[in-house]
This record gives sequence, structure tokens and C-alpha cells, in this order.
Amino acid sequence: MRIIRDHQFTTADDRGASAAIGNFDGVHLGHQYVIDIARKVARDSGAPLGVMTFEPHPRQYFAPTSPAFRLMNAETRAHRLEKLGVARLYELSFNDTLSALTPRQFAQDVIAEGLGLTHVVVGEDFHFGKDRAGTPDGLKALGRNLGFGVTIAPLMSDEVGEVSSTAIRTALTEGLPRDAARMLGHWHRIDGEVIRGDQRGRDLGYPTANLSIAGLHPPKFGVYVVKVEVLTGPHAGEYGGAASMGTRPMFGENLPNLESFIFDFKGDIYGEHISVALVDYLRPEAVFDSLDALIAQMDADCTRARDILAAL
Repeated sequence: MRIIRDHQFTTADDRGASAAIGNFDGVHLGHQYVIDIARKVARDSGAPLGVMTFEPHPRQYFAPTSPAFRLMNAETRAHRLEKLGVARLYELSFNDTLSALTPRQFAQDVIAEGLGLTHVVVGEDFHFGKDRAGTPDGLKALGRNLGFGVTIAPLMSDEVGEVSSTAIRTALTEGLPRDAARMLGHWHRIDGEVIRGDQRGRDLGYPTANLSIAGLHPPKFGVYVVKVEVLTGPHAGEYGGAASMGTRPMFGENLPNLESFIFDFKGDIYGEHISVALVDYLRPEAVFDSLDALIAQMDADCTRARDILAAL
């Protein structure tokens, strides 16, 4: 997958795609439906499949001090889109210049002239341009004038309700990763570089791979059953594990992070990139009377996690 970050500097290979447009936070089933429409157009016309998205997320750009809300960082989103067969990821820098474009300027300067897209697919709740003044129907009219096709995709619902990033955040806040996965169409994942922690886990016999969750919507704090994919380095592969999400209250005040104990694993993965999938929520964080009591609980957590993973 090729990633293009500036619509003003493109090559001939970057142009001519059929692309879905949106923020795609979570790349949930509704997003995948929009991408699948673009995929069909691409297949029928012989064009590459593209996705246009924005970094940072416009909401993050306009309200940088608001609470973290993103389900995915840019790295996780790119990995998921690549797995869906996207050939061109237009991850455009959302800045003062881009945010100031009128709907017509966006359609002409970015879609038609900058990226040379032949067809775009958007959800029926899509808005674009300065002050979010552009609408899907307005984009369709602009496309007729500027030479690109437009398909408007309806919102998706399942048996429970609308599939949306908001509903997925709610499920994660409540410690319901399987409900989130039902709407996502995949496990909720947190990706990143393994960072050094306090190495308490190693001293307790449970060395962990630590990831920052800064900038992400925090799932319910506690212990999870996880699947860990090591993405880079000599230990690349898929493993099971148990993870602690939160502030580690047993050891005082700490920044929230995700610490994963990988089953049946030996090796140094500091600095490597991993992807941790939340499978099940086991229990809340707790303060124990002693380290022995903590270790006994960790033993029980890992036994239960192994049983759950074996049953998948």
C-alpha cells in the first residue's frame, strides 16, 4: 500500500483511483461497507482502490485539548486498511490550508486536480470544506461538473443499533470488547512501539511489552485477554497473552498504558512494533495486600486467558 500525504505532490501512479473518503476511526463495518463500494467501482473500471482520510483527525485539530477520543492511531488505521486491500492511502495533512478550503475548492483542488480521483464514495452523514458546509448531494453535483463520480452510502445498522465509532467507544468504556468487535468486524487493536517501563513485571516473573495509549480513547481499565501480533523484528508472529490496561494502582500514581504478558515467549522486542487485540475483559484493576497475592491473581488471570483463547 502506498501512502500519499500531500495532494499537491503526486505522481502518475497516485492518480486515477476509486476512493472512499472519511476519517475511518476504527475502520468498523460501516466504514468497510463504504470501502467495498469503492472497491467494486475500482474493479469494474480497472482503477486502484483508494481511501482518503486526514491526519490529525479534524476533531483533534480543532479541539486539541479535548479528551482523547480516537479508536485508532494513524499506524493502526493504516495496518487495517492495508489488510482490506487498499492500494492508495491518501492520508492528507489536516492543517490551516486544508481546513480553509470551501467545498468547491476541496472538490476541485484536492479530489479532481490534486489526486485525480475518478470516483469517490462517502457516507450519507459526510460533510466537508470550511465550516463543514459541503454535503454528499453537493459533492455529487460538484463531481458532475469536475469529472468524477460520486456514490453516497447509507449508514449501517446491526440487530442492536447503528454501527458507529461512538457506539464502539461506549462498548469499550463498559469493558465489552466483544460488542466492539461485532461492530468493528475485527478485534479492537492498539498498535505501537514497545517502550521501556519500570520492569516490575520482569521482577514478578511476568515480563510485559508496554504500549502508550496517549491520544486514544481509553477502554475500561483492568485485565484483558489479548492476542498480540509482533509486526517487526526477528520475533514477528502471532501470540496469545493477558494484558493490564490502566494506571497500575498497586504501584502508586502512573500514566495509563497497556502492558501485555505474551504467553510462551522469550525475546527482546523493545523498539519493535506490535499490535494488541482486546478479546475479553477479565477484571478491574485492584490493589492487593501483598506481592504474593498479586502474583497469585496474575497466575489465575493467565490460566483463564489461555482457556478463553483456546476456545476461540
